[in-house]
Amino acid sequence: MSEIKIIIDGIECVGQAGDTILQIAAKSGIYIPTLCHHESVAKYGACGLCVVEAEKSPKLMRACATTAADGMVIRTNSPRIAQARKIALELLMSDHEGDCKGPCHLNCPARTDIQGYVKQIALGNDKEAVRIIKEKIPLPASIGRVCPHPCEEKCRRQLVEQPLSIAYLKAFAADNDMASADPFKPVLAKATGKKVAIVGGGPAGLSAAYQLAVKGHAVTVLDMMPEMGGMLRYGIPEYRLPKAVLAAEVAAIAALGVELKNNVKVGKDVTLESLRAEYDAVLVAVGAWKSTGIGCEGDKLEGVLGGIDMLREVNLGGRPDLGKNVAVVGGGNVAMDACRTAVRLGAENVYVIYRRTRAEAPAEDLEIEEALEEGVDFKWLTNPAEIIGENGKVTKIKLQVMELGEPDASGRRSPVPVEGKFEILDVDTVISAIGQRCALEGFEALTQTRKGTIEASENNGSTNLPGVFAVGDATNRGPSIAVRAIGEANDAATAIDAYLNGKDMTIPTPYYSERKVTAENFADREKIARAEMSCKDPAYRRGNFDAVINGFTDEQARAEAKRCLECGCHDFDECRLIVCANDQPINPERLAGAKHQCFTERKLQIIERDQGKCVLCNLCVRTCEENAKKGILGLVGRGFETVIKPEFQDDAVIAGCKDCLMCANVCPTGALKILK
Repeated sequence: MSEIKIIIDGIECVGQAGDTILQIAAKSGIYIPTLCHHESVAKYGACGLCVVEAEKSPKLMRACATTAADGMVIRTNSPRIAQARKIALELLMSDHEGDCKGPCHLNCPARTDIQGYVKQIALGNDKEAVRIIKEKIPLPASIGRVCPHPCEEKCRRQLVEQPLSIAYLKAFAADNDMASADPFKPVLAKATGKKVAIVGGGPAGLSAAYQLAVKGHAVTVLDMMPEMGGMLRYGIPEYRLPKAVLAAEVAAIAALGVELKNNVKVGKDVTLESLRAEYDAVLVAVGAWKSTGIGCEGDKLEGVLGGIDMLREVNLGGRPDLGKNVAVVGGGNVAMDACRTAVRLGAENVYVIYRRTRAEAPAEDLEIEEALEEGVDFKWLTNPAEIIGENGKVTKIKLQVMELGEPDASGRRSPVPVEGKFEILDVDTVISAIGQRCALEGFEALTQTRKGTIEASENNGSTNLPGVFAVGDATNRGPSIAVRAIGEANDAATAIDAYLNGKDMTIPTPYYSERKVTAENFADREKIARAEMSCKDPAYRRGNFDAVINGFTDEQARAEAKRCLECGCHDFDECRLIVCANDQPINPERLAGAKHQCFTERKLQIIERDQGKCVLCNLCVRTCEENAKKGILGLVGRGFETVIKPEFQDDAVIAGCKDCLMCANVCPTGALKILK
């Protein structure tokens, strides 16, 4: 065959007479998206994604079906091409009924592959589970114990009975891995010679340190406290997170070559400018260490403490004398930690003051339940009106009785005072647990928000100073949960790596397809109760800081992991459709309308067909006809109603599918799943 030459995007490419534009582009390493094309079958040109422009031709042409001519000048990208591909993709995705990732993944701020590691736990592969987890969360044993697990809020297992116990499974696998003779350790990239300083050794700083070390950079973490861990170490009580567990995970990060420097405070021992001069990049992850004041008369009296301050003192080994009667103001998890710590410090009467009802309290329900078991008295719908004292010391707290009014901006009903109705409690200590603030001394060069936090890009953590990034509780919206800070740290680590390599620092927001489901979709599933982890008796718990939970048994954990519905696509990593859908921003919702009928069937015996994921590329039909020489599959129906189904119902004919599998291997969307 004679040789031909064409120009594609300014590059001279060589092919053979009879080659298509797509074939020549592929030989030259030039990417042109396509779904319906496969080298093993004849040209088809159905999906419309491979359109290109040819010089002197007014029409777009399909690269997979157009034979190249010598001297052609081709463009694979232009506004007209992008628009054509965008419309084609939006039409395909508007009719696509499948989950790229499970809703647990989509609701995890760290974007952990939950389905992946839960499956490995079910199979008994804890080390592999930890490998998957640590791609996003380098502190799984710690986070598994304290995370309020937003992933579980979206777990579809609750449409059957109860959500999966995702957080505790994470801790279970991590505990087993750490206790093994050969715990997981990531493979480090070749040393880059670049140095990164991280200010703050909490969950965000440690996570970024792990990710950057894996990428081959030399990382130093500086922290103002005696030990690493940040709020995990100094804000979470021992009974929730044993410090030996956290210490072991910190040690594993240090073992990667990360240098840990404690008792170093920016603005006192070093300056931000000196760090910028010494290191190639700096990440600020200092957290929020100041408690927010109550803001009522008497809140400066002796005996009024900040919740974070009290917890820090206890975690440093102190045992403050709180007296017999303690009031904790707030309804979040810090308030739960504070009131339960007060019980363990010997207080006889511990009250939680919260201006809304239990239903509106942001604390985890389990934390509230365990506090009630330990004897804490919850004063719902009350708010401090005045803290009363004698000789400068707290003696009483006057509470304004509240009722719920209209919803506020957050959607919660706003509490309003009941005029003239108060309650007075005798108290020795009042603990404020209504919020945290940042202490940013030493970081004045960084632009701050009106809230007194560091202004950082929510995409990649970059700040107003080149090479300086910031994440976590000290930035933008302020304090949040640890796993959100870890998610931000992961993005910042990716951006820092790009910065150090002179690349674009933008973190793309991936597009995912998400299936709409109801309980009816799972009506055939067997109801299996969520595993209940045993915990220590409340009477015992009151007198010590021992871990409350006893952990899952091996049998419990494996059974619990097997409850996973595996919502995410089995073929996500090989899906060509989602790759194309992320080539440019798309908005399929604007074309939403009638959809093809969606069903799954197993007539092909070892292959499950999901019509909801099918995009009618016809590859399976053509492969079965042209390569397998069986012709079992065909297009059924006409027009919009067309679907792909087995054309023959004879079991003997279909029996050969189990030894073939060609159709499943060429499917570009995961619509065909091989059952094993």
